[in-house]
Amino acid sequence: MEENRNFIQTYIEEDLSEGNRCYGMQVHTRFPPEPNGYLHIGHCKALTIDFGTAEKFGGICNLRMDDTNPAKEDSEYVDAIQEDIHWLGFDWGDRFFYGSDYFEKTYELAVELIKKGLAYVCELTPEQFREYRGDTTRPAVSPWRDRPVEESLELFERMKNGEFEEGRYTLRAKIDLTSGNFNMRDPVLYRIRYIEHHRQGTKWCIFPMYDFAHPIQDALEGITHSLCSLEYEAHRPLYDWVVSNVSIPGIKPRQIEFARLNINYTVMSKRKLRYLVDHGIVSGWNDPRMPTLCGLRRRGYTSRSIRDFCERIGVSKVDSTVDWALLESCLRDDLNENARRLMAVIDPVKLVITNYPEGKIEMLPVENNPVRPETGTREVSFSKYLWVEADDFSETQIPKFKRLFPGNEVRLKGAYVITCTGFNKDENGNVTEILCEYQPDSRGGDPADGHKVRGATIHWVNALDCVDAQINLYSYLFSDPDPDGSGKDYIDCINPDSLKVVENCKIESSVKQYAIPDRSSDSLSFQFIRQGYFCVDNVDSRPDHMVFNRSVALKDSYKK
Repeated sequence: MEENRNFIQTYIEEDLSEGNRCYGMQVHTRFPPEPNGYLHIGHCKALTIDFGTAEKFGGICNLRMDDTNPAKEDSEYVDAIQEDIHWLGFDWGDRFFYGSDYFEKTYELAVELIKKGLAYVCELTPEQFREYRGDTTRPAVSPWRDRPVEESLELFERMKNGEFEEGRYTLRAKIDLTSGNFNMRDPVLYRIRYIEHHRQGTKWCIFPMYDFAHPIQDALEGITHSLCSLEYEAHRPLYDWVVSNVSIPGIKPRQIEFARLNINYTVMSKRKLRYLVDHGIVSGWNDPRMPTLCGLRRRGYTSRSIRDFCERIGVSKVDSTVDWALLESCLRDDLNENARRLMAVIDPVKLVITNYPEGKIEMLPVENNPVRPETGTREVSFSKYLWVEADDFSETQIPKFKRLFPGNEVRLKGAYVITCTGFNKDENGNVTEILCEYQPDSRGGDPADGHKVRGATIHWVNALDCVDAQINLYSYLFSDPDPDGSGKDYIDCINPDSLKVVENCKIESSVKQYAIPDRSSDSLSFQFIRQGYFCVDNVDSRPDHMVFNRSVALKDSYKK
């Protein structure tokens, strides 16, 4: 059966075939994030394509920080980006670069373009240039387009030396003022900015535009295929113009575009995500409701599930929106196979087995993961006093309710059959204790008398040695599936019920054996039986105060 391939892989195979541009060469890609925020799930698609494509063809992939715009860049983001990529299982070896490493060379190549008559210093402000730019029916004009080469060279050097205020001059490429692609109508290559760079300090006060710097960086690094999202398709002619007109030896990189990832119930703009952080709408970039990789990791998403998600959505040339439920389904599939089971009671009420011996403790064997029998069993303690879920009890019999009510019997998970005999209330009318009797010969689900239980099987924890915990129940951060396109401000779409904090939950005592994981590793995840998949919060948890985040519910809502 022929292996499935996406259109990017088809293009690369053509380039590698005999007689074509990359014949006999090693495929070389790059992932160039801007260090002005944390990576989110949208970046994840791009980096899996960049690194994954190189892996498929036995090639290499560079990691390059696109730090040519110093306004919001910071070394904090550089470290976080590297941590997230390693967490996903990719590595760049010794091929780690900064776009700012090429500032000197980029400046030299700009000077070369001026000398060739392909660039000039312009005095139009952005507002004025919009007036001169023309439209689809008339060409652009620029009164500075024919500035003498020597004059542009002198002004460009003085720009570099800091002799002019911001906005006074720009360096523009001289391409085609009649082009139907407005990116080719003498685009800006350099602008003046007096701002401290996170690595270069104040050495530079002119900075190259992305459309000029990026193709030069690709060419200098020997990139064979520059893979980027679809919004750069209209910029490809400018990319090709730059690499064709500057003097860089070796192969000219080929730009290939793919559709970016859009997911419902979230936003992918780093600017908008930063607003949520800066205004305290979320607790930080790693808030478990955020689509950032550090937030997803803290929520309990695994690197395996995210790579599986990227594999399932594939590579396309057409923009579309993916259902967040697919990402949840990928996580659920992974955790169902790999997460250990625990019993946890989120809304506890005391259950007393009145005919069970006072002071007796039994240790009952329970499977760690029925999907993987090789994980064995653990021992769970059992006593006269248990905690069960409040909604597993009803004071009266109601239709189709098969759990605890006076006169009904249920099975305790992995333990005994019990029959409800009554209950106690406090002065406010709240049920404080459920009273039951157990059948001593019914332990483990194989009663000697062959008795079949009419009611359900419910989970429980031993009240004498359980662990108190806080549980965070998360749902979508936005109540609207399209917060960017709903016609409302995306802030107005914030879901006020995206987090419910539940204190005084009860977890079986075996959880004590697990250490709180490191923040950069996969979360410590469990299936709380009948409840969902939860992980230890690796930020707020302490040995004396365990916090669990609900990663995903048990029920799969994704329509496969």
